[in-house]
Amino acid sequence: MWDTLAWLLFFFILIAILVIVVFQLICLADLEFDYLNPYDSSSRINNVILPEFITQGVLCVLYLVTGHWMMFILAAPYLYYNTRLYTRRQHLVDVTEIFNQLDGAKKQRLFKLGHLIFLLFITLFWMIYNALEEDEM
Repeated sequence: MWDTLAWLLFFFILIAILVIVVFQLICLADLEFDYLNPYDSSSRINNVILPEFITQGVLCVLYLVTGHWMMFILAAPYLYYNTRLYTRRQHLVDVTEIFNQLDGAKKQRLFKLGHLIFLLFITLFWMIYNALEEDEM
């Protein structure tokens, strides 16, 4: 039962990270279509970047603690990329350069979104598999 609960926790953490990334994409789309000014868009994105990084780090630590090594290996590139952005101080969106970086920022977040959806489907599969396996016992 504990394994199914762990997969359920992983599922909800991944949903939270997905919501954060989709929120960032919406802010960038609103900026592109001139619904938001650059200051509001960059401040909204910058407010959720560190929670995204921390949540991803917690998810990877939970994968390690619970012994799900393959999921950790699949989630590690995303964590490495976030860590690299943070150590190089490239994680925040600059108000003055946001229009120049708009296409790259959208591509970056779309790649993150694709990776997270991949992890979400794998997590959903293993959660259902473990629930059915426990039901047979």
